[in-house]
Amino acid sequence: MKVIADLSVVPIGVGVSLSKYVAACEKVLTEAGLKTRLHAYGTNLEGEWDDVFAAIKRCHEVLHEMGAPRVSTVIKAGTRTDRDQTMNDKVKSVEKKM
Repeated sequence: MKVIADLSVVPIGVGVSLSKYVAACEKVLTEAGLKTRLHAYGTNLEGEWDDVFAAIKRCHEVLHEMGAPRVSTVIKAGTRTDRDQTMNDKVKSVEKKM
């Protein structure tokens, strides 16, 4: 089953600057073969359900390996059965109406 998700992974206890952790997680998502779109407070991604959630798990593992004692994640996920839809489709649909 395909899923489109919005992901925000936050390491806790590592200081104020988080960009190296964000970059590490982005690398995990890319290496998993997922389509991603980084934004200011997270990442949109799409792919097969099991691949998406395995990559999220791997993000946690990598951030812990980097020394983060805690990792907090917020996930919004959506699926459809009536048709295939991509992140780009969703954005274009709204942009047409503007």
